[in-house]
Amino acid sequence: MLGTGVCSRHTGSGASPVPAGHGSEERLAQHFTGVEEYIAAQPADVQPVLQEIRTQARAAVPDAGEMISYGIPTITRNGHYVVHFAAWKHHVSVYPVPLGDEAFQREIAPYLAAKDTLKFPLGKRVPYELIGKAAERHGGK
Repeated sequence: MLGTGVCSRHTGSGASPVPAGHGSEERLAQHFTGVEEYIAAQPADVQPVLQEIRTQARAAVPDAGEMISYGIPTITRNGHYVVHFAAWKHHVSVYPVPLGDEAFQREIAPYLAAKDTLKFPLGKRVPYELIGKAAERHGGK
């Protein structure tokens, strides 16, 4: 079910999640009851990537909770959204991108896909520590 991570808040399109391989004419909203279910619905080679993103984000946020929001996994703190992550056909994304100093901005620059999206191509090394830093800047330690 790769590609189920469409967040209307970030796309501005109001689009429903679209499984990989489906065109816009075949939009099918996916409803997941929890993060485990979302991750389990992804291809086997993507599941460990999502699990590690989840682990890094949760470790960076004290008393982290998690839920599905906008149809994608969301790390929370005290009931507030901290970071969302999603699987797509050719990449995984993390949103929103926190503000940071110049050094942090240089670190995230190669992965910045939009004003508030980090995009990590599948099949390439994912800088999990950077994802942890991003989560920490939003709601972390």
